[in-house]
This record gives sequence, C-alpha cells and structure tokens, in this order.
Amino acid sequence: MLIGVDDTDSPKGMCTTYLGAVLARRLIHNHMRVREARLVRLNPNVTFKTRGNAAIALDVEGDPEQAFSLACDIVEELADFSCENTNPGVVVTETHLDPAFYRQAVTDFCEIDEAVNLLETAGARFRGWKNWRGLIGATAAVASLFHDTTYEILTYRDPSRGGIKREVDRESLFAAEDSTYPHTWDTVDFANQVVVCVPHTPDPVLFGIRGESPSWIMIARSLIVSEKPVIEQIWVTNQGTDAHLLPGTCGSLREGRSYRVQGIVTIPPKTTIGGHVSFSICDNSTETRCMAYEPTKKFRNIVRELVPGDRIVAVGSYKKESVNLEKICLVSLARDIHVKAPVCSICSSRMTSAGKDKGFKCRKCGARSKDAEVTEIPRTICAGWYEVPPTARRHLAKPLCRGFPDTP
Repeated sequence: MLIGVDDTDSPKGMCTTYLGAVLARRLIHNHMRVREARLVRLNPNVTFKTRGNAAIALDVEGDPEQAFSLACDIVEELADFSCENTNPGVVVTETHLDPAFYRQAVTDFCEIDEAVNLLETAGARFRGWKNWRGLIGATAAVASLFHDTTYEILTYRDPSRGGIKREVDRESLFAAEDSTYPHTWDTVDFANQVVVCVPHTPDPVLFGIRGESPSWIMIARSLIVSEKPVIEQIWVTNQGTDAHLLPGTCGSLREGRSYRVQGIVTIPPKTTIGGHVSFSICDNSTETRCMAYEPTKKFRNIVRELVPGDRIVAVGSYKKESVNLEKICLVSLARDIHVKAPVCSICSSRMTSAGKDKGFKCRKCGARSKDAEVTEIPRTICAGWYEVPPTARRHLAKPLCRGFPDTP
C-alpha cells in the first residue's frame, strides 16, 4: 500500500516530513515493512503553501486498516491545528493512482473535489481535516511517478526545541560540501558564504543534505558536527529535477505555472528599485518580461550582460506577468553595436541629428556629416547555461551540477 500525508505544518512549527518519519517508525513498531519514504515537492507557486509545498508518501507492506488508523492518529497528535491554513489530509491506497494527478499537482493546480473523485474511484481510504485541502497533496504523493530521482537525508531535533538556535558546526558543513560536491549540492553557498541546509524556521528539521544517491548523502552527513538528532530519515525525492517546468511561449503563459520559454531580448536589462533586474524577450511578436530579483545576487550580473538580439531560454515561474528567473540559457549572442552622432572634425563638438535621413549637424560651427559613429563593444559573456546561487534556488529547480538541459 501507499500512505500519503500532507498539510500538517504551519509557520509556527511542525513539518510534514518529520511527521512522516515518526509514522514510518510507528508502522515498523507495529510489524509493518516500510519499503520507501518519498518526499514529493508540488507546485512551488501555490499561494497557501507553508514553506516548500512538500507532501510525503510511504510504500508499506502490512494491514491497510491498521496503517490508516495509525496515520490518522499521528496527524491528530502532531499536526498544528491551531493554524488557519493547516488542513491535513491522509490517504491509504492499495492500488496505484493515475500519475496524471501528480503531474497536474506539480506543474499546475488541483481541486479538492478532483482528489476525492480519484480516491473514491480507486476505493482508497482517506480522511481530511478542516477544509480537506491536504487531500490534494496526499493524493498527489501516492500518485507520484518520478522520471528523475534525487535523495535527501533530513535530520530532526525534538519539536519542543523549536525556536532554540540550532547547533550545527558551520565549518563542517562547508567541509562536507567541499568533499562531496557535485554528488551532493546546496548544503552551503560558497560564492556568498552562506549556509543553505539549516533552516531558520521553528520546525523540527535540524539540517538536510541533498544528493544523487543515499551513499553520497551519507558520506556528507558523516562529516557534519551538530547537536544530536532524535530522528534521521533518507527520503527519495523529486527535488532538483525541474519536474515543475512546462514548455511555454510568450503570450501563452499562465499565472502560477513554471516554464521554459525561448525568446529574443528586446528591451535591455534595467536595474530597478531594490536591486531587481528586469528585461523583456519576444517570441512571435509577443513580449514577456523577465525578472532577476535581488536574492539571486551575482546571477543578476549575468542578466545585466544581455543585449537586444540575444537569443535565450528563460526558466522560471510566471507570476505577476513576469518570468521570475531560476536559470537562463544564452543560446546565441548578438553583436553589441552602439550608434551615436559623430564628433565634429572641425571644432570637436558632438554633433546632433539634422533630421530624418539628413545626417548630422554641428550646432557650434554648422559643419555637417552623413556618417554616424558606430562602436562595437566586445561581449564579456559566453553562450551557455547560468543559474541562481544555492541561496535562491527552489527545491524543484535542477542545479547545473546535475547536467545541462538540452539547448534548443
């Protein structure tokens, strides 16, 4: 059977993955076999998510009725029902659900009724609390089919320590990343000298290490010095796989979805208030704005190097009528040509336009010229892929250390 759980946490504490790790141990204690623990990230643009929009699924051998009872009991014991936006859901199914529901939940949006109809058709056991929204994530988790797989070991402290500063040795985290990258990633951000894998929220997670295999994440984990966790769990995940991306074209993008969009730069990058950088691309005569926000740090310097005529692939979520960049591919570079009025050969003043198709005229001495001053500025950027730093990377975004996406 597959057991799915979602929406048990809140901004004040708890974590659905912690609840899932505890549930796995209670199932084992009751003589059931847990074959796999799966962490399923869903559409990162859902507005009512708590943090990373994660649900969990456990692949279990045992009695479904007892497992359903245990899962419901642990939700009532650990979920933060005091939060208005915490609406748990539990699913236990003995049959595989249509993975199309998972695909919809990770790239688009699903309704509660859609989840209930799928569960009833499959004869699954399920329960929702409050407005039942957690049934969407729980159903998507048990319906999930990963076309690409990564792993994460999550270590947990006692939930009663929420709000107390986590004791994790900073130098050991940098050493772990240095020893295991690119087989593990996003433990720290070397460029910005920031720890990434230790949360600052009051949930039970102590730290997490992501990587390509259980063996590599365990090597990294062995190098980390910290307070003693109460539980450690290895999760099979869709993190770092770009599972949330859809192919898109300018003019057809929908709010709250994430896309790969190819276009030609039409409006050059401009730095706005707050340090955000915006520019526009065009595809089939329709323009779309792209944004590199301040938290993306030095990635904005790459974006600032773009010029009109560059052909790029923009990757990111479409929100408020702009593509919020996660990475870009510079497919081909345009020549950076600057044209301006010439300098007068007689008095060395800068000429001005004499009118359309009339050349240039010196206002100081009256001399005329037909030829503009043309300068080509050498490009300092190369074709290829560029990504935001680990501090700004979304859970689902595939880091370039895992391989470069196909270039159009």
